[in-house]
Amino acid sequence: MKRRFITLNVFTDRRFAGNPLAMVLDSQGLGSVTMQTIAREFGHPETVFMLPAVDPAHKASMRIFTPASELPFAGHPTVGAAVGLACLSGDARRQSFVLEEKVGPVACSAQSHGADSGQAEFRLPRLPEAAGALPDIATMAGALCLAPADIAPNSYPASRWSAGIAYSFVPVRSREAIARAKPDMSKFEKVFGIGGPAMVCVICTDTVEEGHHLHARMFAPGNGIPEDPATGSAVAAFAGLHVAHSRPSDGEHRLVIEQGYEMGRPSLMRLSLTVANGRLVEASIGGNAVIVTEGTIEA
Repeated sequence: MKRRFITLNVFTDRRFAGNPLAMVLDSQGLGSVTMQTIAREFGHPETVFMLPAVDPAHKASMRIFTPASELPFAGHPTVGAAVGLACLSGDARRQSFVLEEKVGPVACSAQSHGADSGQAEFRLPRLPEAAGALPDIATMAGALCLAPADIAPNSYPASRWSAGIAYSFVPVRSREAIARAKPDMSKFEKVFGIGGPAMVCVICTDTVEEGHHLHARMFAPGNGIPEDPATGSAVAAFAGLHVAHSRPSDGEHRLVIEQGYEMGRPSLMRLSLTVANGRLVEASIGGNAVIVTEGTIEA
């Protein structure tokens, strides 16, 4: 059976940058094994499969697969799917709707900029929580092919946070150091693979572009993602780390996180935070996306 698909570049407003996403539009009748096979065939960091919503008040249901496994939630698939739906609707007005993911309902807003590009934002379905401690600096540095002196715990503490998917955040001193980071596969999973494949976000406050707040790289080879150009679910988890460590004042705050520059796929993720009584009470992630290809796949 021929099934329609589009691919998008997400967290960018231009093609061949950002994070690639495949979006299978006609997914009824596909089983998990077939979905996983299709995701592996596309080979993008994630592939989403769109299905009718369980709740008729919602826009659609979606399942998210990396080339190696299914995810309950992910940021760039959510932004990309929302933009894709807005573009395909032919309605240029800003739309608000709910997408059903395994993590739960995700409230989105999206607006097309014509037939093949747009922007979207989603509210975190689950606020981030601390997810456990990490090993000592020397052990982490060794697993990332870095020297202990490259780690900068004073910028942000090395720690694990989750807003549906747990990430290990390792702060380093500079973009020069972050450029040298790479998984030592003899150590990486043993050091960071706590309860599942390791998902490691290396971060620094030394940004490429003025006005941005954080520079990041994310490695998840155990999930079939040697390096990810843009990781919205990591930004969702980082929201908890940022509020806990930086203690922003009550009110609205906006951060821009850059990622993918070392891969030649620059990506920008917008993180909006609402803080009340010193606590994070709401957060959302937004960005642009552009359609790159469309066609059919036999499955």
